[in-house]
Amino acid sequence: MLSAITGRINSQTDILINYISEGLESNLSLRQKQSSYEKSMAALKEARSWYYPDISINARYTVADGGRVIEFPVGDMLNPVYSTLNMLIGSDQFPMMDNLEFYFLRSQEHETKVSVIQPIVDPRIYYNNKINKYLTRAKQADADTYKRQLVADIKTAYYNYLKVLRLEQLVNDTKVLLEENVRVNESLYRNDKVTIDNVYRSKSELSQLEQQESEVRKSKKVARAWFNFLLNKPLESEITVAELTELSDTSFLIVDLPSAENNALSSREEITMLKNYSSANDYLISLNQSQKFPTLYGAVDYGFQGTEYTFNSDYDYMLASIVLRWNLWHGFENKAKISQARIERDIRQDQLEESKNQISLQVIQSYYDLEATQLSIVAARDEYKSARQGFQVIDRKFKEGQANLIQFIDARTTMTNAQERRIISQYDYLIKYAAFERVACLYEF
Repeated sequence: MLSAITGRINSQTDILINYISEGLESNLSLRQKQSSYEKSMAALKEARSWYYPDISINARYTVADGGRVIEFPVGDMLNPVYSTLNMLIGSDQFPMMDNLEFYFLRSQEHETKVSVIQPIVDPRIYYNNKINKYLTRAKQADADTYKRQLVADIKTAYYNYLKVLRLEQLVNDTKVLLEENVRVNESLYRNDKVTIDNVYRSKSELSQLEQQESEVRKSKKVARAWFNFLLNKPLESEITVAELTELSDTSFLIVDLPSAENNALSSREEITMLKNYSSANDYLISLNQSQKFPTLYGAVDYGFQGTEYTFNSDYDYMLASIVLRWNLWHGFENKAKISQARIERDIRQDQLEESKNQISLQVIQSYYDLEATQLSIVAARDEYKSARQGFQVIDRKFKEGQANLIQFIDARTTMTNAQERRIISQYDYLIKYAAFERVACLYEF
């Protein structure tokens, strides 16, 4: 059994929830993921629009000069007949005719029509719609994957910042203690109770602590900048914090490893994403296989034709068509596409199995990592309690002249290090639990 924190740690939880909401609204990387999902939704709407008729207005007006000339030998055909008739009747009643010539392109022409094209049978439309549907779901799962990671990152960054604040407070408290030690040693030296090396040693300890203080301040600035970066805020923005109470044994909740693993395998967005990609690939195979089937479209044109822009019953026309297209052979292109899609399907299946194994491994590693950190909290708490009591005894003896400076420094160092480990173990537990929440999907958006 593993004890896991419930998340109800005083007012800190409410503050963190507000920050998480802010991050989900403003994080730039998440916005990009969501934009990609919205783009796929638009592609899905486009695929669905192919079910509807295509209605368009087409207008054309042309002016032509020259071009091919068409000869109509009406004279060659009729003149011999007319000549014979004139001879028989003895008159010129039937005049001779010249051959006719006219241009193939009319000097002026216009055509204005409304065209309606309606798909009747086209498997490609159905399969394209299915493909885009599953690709859209995959993009949504991808955005949700990043969203879950972002929540964990915000929690981790926040707890890191709190940890640095606590370490800074520890340095400040220790500094007060060492400054008092310097004052006591200087007083003892003036009263010939200790030698001058005690004063130098106590000042050296204070100087070392001041170096640590500068490192803690640097870490604080970096932790604050990273947290604000995740929220897309100015990097120097102040972070609201509340005092975190000590984690006690009653602050933990029992979590079962098999349940956490099963929940992860059934809820992780990465698996949902891969399943949708796999489904889209299945329909891609069907799409390529459907290329061997014919398509049937209906088309209706209604418009006007003439040499002038005139719209009346003398120039209008209507044309209705049923268009069948059957691609009988196009090299081996379609066969190659089907082969590629099947290979891609096998790759997706392998990725899905690998992802499941990775998720199970992540849950197991995070579980036992969290368990070890929980045990370290108890050990660090007991260590600090003993170290603090030991220092109190040595400090009292030192001020009474019954303990030397080496004993005092050793006791103080032991207490400070114990307190540091206590702080680190507590916040490391919260950080590791944030990671466990993510890998095991223990919270909903």
